[in-house]
Amino acid sequence: MEPVARIVAIANQKGGVGKTTTAINLSACIAVAEKRTLLVDMDPQSNATSGLGIDHNTIKKSTYEVILKNSSIQDAIVKTDINYLSVLPSSIRLVGAEVELVNLIGREKVLREVLREVSKDYDYIYIDCPPSLGLLTINSLTAANSVLIPIQCEYYALEGVSQLLKTIRLVQKNLNPELEIEGVLLTMFNSRANLSHQVSEEVHKYFEDKVYKTIIHRNVRLSEAPSFGKPVILYDSICTGTEQYMNLAQEILHP
Repeated sequence: MEPVARIVAIANQKGGVGKTTTAINLSACIAVAEKRTLLVDMDPQSNATSGLGIDHNTIKKSTYEVILKNSSIQDAIVKTDINYLSVLPSSIRLVGAEVELVNLIGREKVLREVLREVSKDYDYIYIDCPPSLGLLTINSLTAANSVLIPIQCEYYALEGVSQLLKTIRLVQKNLNPELEIEGVLLTMFNSRANLSHQVSEEVHKYFEDKVYKTIIHRNVRLSEAPSFGKPVILYDSICTGTEQYMNLAQEILHP
């Protein structure tokens, strides 16, 4: 049997937790390690698409056409400036997808079927989920082997995580019994703030050994990179953000 990709959904329905930043930069760092990587942008805001330098206004085929209009996924995948990294771009058209999916038979499994077609072409497929627990996220969790949960080191960090875990359990029970938690990533850490250390303690207590050793600190270069349409490794190869996402990639590749 041909090896198939490991599919990881990056999910947290709370916005602003570093989800898309992680999707862009982790997939870029995995690709730099010469692993064939596909980033699937399932968020109608298309930030992962534009963060890799692709203008979502000009693309003819996106995740929307692939999951709802039977367009070929091969025709929609776009290569990026990084060897080994491709992206299935999103577009604003995806906004209506939740409503359109409702009437489809097997609506939770559409993305899984689509990704089956290309899973032997990649080593890793990362899915950037939208910041909600609707049908697009359910599709992502149903298609994935595992879920990576970014949690920001801010007030109310764990608020909403129990809701996400409940959704994961429902997907495990009804749609994808194989789904597991890949890991929990602490983001936006400020080493000078007590709060960051308190949140880190809480998250470790709650998730124990599922928490990655790598912590993503607040980093100016990391937040600037998307406006230049580049992952941080291309924008500033020696900044803290690059170093930390490279460490995370190493942790994933060599557990």
